[in-house]
Order: sequence, then structure tokens, then C-alpha cells
Amino acid sequence: MTLDTALNPHRLRGVLLDVDGTLIDSNMAHARAWGASLRDAGFERAPEEIFPLIGMGGDKLVPELTGEDGESAVGGRLTQGWLEHFKTLIPELEPTRGARALLEGLRARGLRVVLATSGEAEVVDSLLEQAGLADLKLDRVSSSDVENSKPDPDLIQAGLEKLGLPPEAALMVGDTPYDAEAARKAGVPCVLLRCGGHPEAEEHDLVLDDPQALLEALERVGTSGR
Repeated sequence: MTLDTALNPHRLRGVLLDVDGTLIDSNMAHARAWGASLRDAGFERAPEEIFPLIGMGGDKLVPELTGEDGESAVGGRLTQGWLEHFKTLIPELEPTRGARALLEGLRARGLRVVLATSGEAEVVDSLLEQAGLADLKLDRVSSSDVENSKPDPDLIQAGLEKLGLPPEAALMVGDTPYDAEAARKAGVPCVLLRCGGHPEAEEHDLVLDDPQALLEALERVGTSGR
């Protein structure tokens, strides 16, 4: 699918949006927090080694980094440690370029918007507040609402239910291959944004720089279709 087809206003009726790396520049902070939690538990992993895994749910990230079950006691301690370390880093974070403008632009076009994030609800609340987006009162689905996190399709499917739309009328916007894989499994077109910094984002078919670039593409496609 081309970008113009994915953004075609005759097709597109709703958008699912990732949060971390997509609306707020938080991926390296997550990697740092996981690195600190692992170190506390006697595991040594550099943030640069962890960074490419950010975008998975913690239930999948823990086994990748340690070989431990994400649902085990060790996994629980690691996840709690990550949460405690990450909370201290949130005040340092900045929204990605055009994050608010994109959300306002989507709504102005009459598109339904739902956040689809592997993040825990309390973390997402804090991130939206830090990014200056909390007042938009966005609908969301998170890891708390589904059995399996990205790259499984559960979040995307739950987001479609909340949108009240079939896959062919929606678009997923994320920044990692885990977003793209989850969307593909759910049958939803996906645009990835480079602003998340994932080294494999460029391998995806539809890639743009950041939310501002997506908003500009929406305007271009909408204008050309008039």
C-alpha cells in the first residue's frame, strides 16, 4: 500500500496511535530505566542494547533480556524496578515535533482517534501530561486491557473495537517494527515515524519523520483528492 492510499480520506475514518517514541520522545528513557532495573537485579545490559527492544510489552522484553519469564517473580521485580526508575525520567521528556498539531488535525478532519500503547495506564497518564496532551482526553487501549502486548495484534484489535471500525478503514501510527507487526497481523495499514529512533523503522514500507510530517502528508493527500 502506498502512503497516498493509506491516507486517502475516502478510505480513512480512524487512527490508532502509539505513544512512546511517537507522541513523546521517551524510548531511550525506557531503555535507561530497564538498564537500571536489570542492574539492580544483577543483570548487566547497556541501554544501547536494550533500545531496539523498546516497543515490546514488558512481558516480552524481560525474556528477551534475561531468559526469565516475564510473569515470574523475577519478571515482576524487574518490571516494578523499571517503573520506579522510569518515573524519575519523565520530567526530562519532550513531545515529538507536531504531536499536538497532529492530534488536533486528525480531529478537525472528523477522524476517530484512539491511543494503542503497550504502556501501563499510570505511565501513559504521566506521559500525556508531560507532553501537554492530557487535556485532549483521548480514548485509549493499553496493555492493561488485553492479554498479549505488541507485537501480538491484541492491542490493535481492541483499538479497532473502540474505534468501531473495520481494519480497512483505520490506520496505525507508531515508531517501531513491533507496531508494524501488530498492525499487519490485525490487517491495519501502518505508518512508522523515524522520531522514535528505532534502527529498523526505515525497513518499513511507509515511513515519515514525525507527527508534523504525517500531518503535512494528510493535508497534501486531502488537497489532491478534492
